[in-house]
Formats: sequence, structure tokens, C-alpha cells
Amino acid sequence: MRKRVLLITMVLTALFSAGCREKHETVTGDEKPPVVIKGVGVERIKNSAIPELLDVAGTVRARTSAVVSTRIPGSIAVLRVREGDRVKKGQLLAQLEAPENQATAAVATAGIDEARRALDEALSRKKLAETTFERYQNLFKEQAISRQEFEVRLTEKELATQAVARAEARITQAEQGAKASSTVSDYTRILAPIAGIIASKQADLGASVFPGQPLMTIEDDAGYQLELAMPEHLATQVKPGTMLQVTIDSVGGAFAARIAEVVPTADPASRTFVAKIPLTHKGVKSGMFGRGAFSLGTSLPGITIPRGAVVERGALTSVWIVDREKVLRMRIVKVGRVVGARIEVLSGLSEGDQVVVSGGDRVSEGARVE
Repeated sequence: MRKRVLLITMVLTALFSAGCREKHETVTGDEKPPVVIKGVGVERIKNSAIPELLDVAGTVRARTSAVVSTRIPGSIAVLRVREGDRVKKGQLLAQLEAPENQATAAVATAGIDEARRALDEALSRKKLAETTFERYQNLFKEQAISRQEFEVRLTEKELATQAVARAEARITQAEQGAKASSTVSDYTRILAPIAGIIASKQADLGASVFPGQPLMTIEDDAGYQLELAMPEHLATQVKPGTMLQVTIDSVGGAFAARIAEVVPTADPASRTFVAKIPLTHKGVKSGMFGRGAFSLGTSLPGITIPRGAVVERGALTSVWIVDREKVLRMRIVKVGRVVGARIEVLSGLSEGDQVVVSGGDRVSEGARVE
């Protein structure tokens, strides 16, 4: 009986082993060979000297801008523009309602008419005084009147002449006053001082405004510049013509640029001074954030790779590496500053690693490189 049970057990064990071996051979036979990719550019990582840079924050601003304000008090009766509108120099932007100024201009105009009537009256009196004086002068020569009567008529003629001069002066005064009142009245018309785009508007239709109150800002979009707040300890190093690396996040990418202008005074509150860099890139808008990387003249050891080798997917930044078996693997990295056409890698890579620098659009995880 024991021999029979032992024999059955041995047969079952042999059958189970054969079935497992057959199953294993079948699975192995179904596995696909790894994909082989050719023409992939690979670069071996080496430590190199990276220039030490100082990053400075700044703001993009228009090279030419104008804040439009009013010179007289009033209320906005007409408003013809809004943010984003393009205007020409001298174009009417708004119209103020200022009854006091308009009444003053009307009074000044009426004053001119009154002064002219007074002049006409003074001229008539002068003419009468001169005629009377000529008659009395002839009578005095004939000794028909006394000297006192003659001197009275002479005085009347001189006073009439002076009255004409005063009337003429009043006309000049009235005309100048009317001109000044007309000029002040014209201040109700708000005109564009420069051509450009309405960047912001601080007052709306019907609002009461006062002299010097900003109404809107016009920016000339023909040129923009990045204004960097440089630390004051760099005042002796930063000069017009100094090269630096500029990055505008909104338009993407970094580029080399030169400082065109340095403001000679520093801000006592922030202990910084302004350096201006002209921008020629399309898509730049006033108010955008920008950075400038200024070389300190020293360098530190580090790792850099071509910027095209970096793969960005959402919040993850990675690169493709080739391991010792020439198999492609994706590796998460942390990048730092952009140095020309290369980018600094802070973590994720070591010296000797092989990184894919070209042909990355054809690679896949687990593929083999030839």
C-alpha cells in the first residue's frame, strides 16, 4: 500500500514539474525584444566651471509714457476712450464740465466790448476838446479871452488825450484777460499729449476731478525697456554697455542684452538704483516681470546640459539617460540658471551619466540605443 501511494505521488510531482516548465517556456517565447533606436545624440556629463551670477528682479516699462491730468476742477461730461484704445497726439480724450470757467470767459469777452465803447467815447471827447481848444487858441491870439480861459481849454484837451490812452490800455487789458480766460476754458478739453495706447484709466464718466488729478496713462508701444533694481554695492561695476542675461518669463527664453542707461541716483529706501535694458522682443507688455543675471566675475563647479535635453511635463522636469546596458531611462532632475544655450542641473545627474541631447522625440522608456 505504501509503495502504491509513493508511486502515485512521484507521478503527480513529475506531471506538475513538466507543466510548469512548459508554461514557463511558453511565456518566455511570447516576450517581445526591446525596441532599438538609432541616431540619438548622447552627451557624457562632466563637471565644469559655471559663472557665478547675481539675479536681479525688474519690471518692463514703456520707454515713453505720459500721465494725463486736468488743470482745472470740474466733472467729466464726455469720455471717449477706454483701456487698450490707440490714440493720436492731440486727439480729444475727455471733456470737462466747468461752469465757473465758462462764465469767467464770458465776462472777459463782455469786458472787451465795454472797453471798446469806452474808447469810442474817449475819442469823441478828445475830438471835441481839440476843436474847442483850437477855437479858444485863436481867440487868445486876438486877446479876446483871458489866459485863464485859454489854459482851462488846454487842460481839457490834455485830459481828453490821457483818457484815450487809458481807454486803449483797458482794451489791451481786457483782451489779455479774455485770452487767459479762453485758455483756461480750453482746459476743459483733455487732449492726448503723445500717440500711443491707453494703458490705464483712473477716472470714469461723471466723476469730479481736481487740478493735478491723474485721469489716464498713455504709453508709446514703439519701445519697451526692462528696469532692474540693482543693489547699490554694484554701482561701480554696472555701467552703460555692461552685458547681462535677461529673462522675461511671460515671453519665454533668456537672451543676452546690454545696459543702455543707469540712473545716477539711488533709492534711499530700497538701497537700489535703476539700470535700463532696451527690449526688442515681440509680445512684451508694460508691467511684466523680468530678471537680469549679472556676472560677479567668479565661477563655481557644477553640471550643465543643453537646454533642449530638458523635458518639461507639467510640474516635472526630467531628462533621458542611457544606462550601462544602453537602455533609455527617464530621470527627474532639478534645474537652475540658464547659462547661454545650456542650463544648470542642481540635482538628479552625476558626472559620467550619459544624457540624450538630440532625438529625444523618438525615445521611450526601456528602449535600447545603438
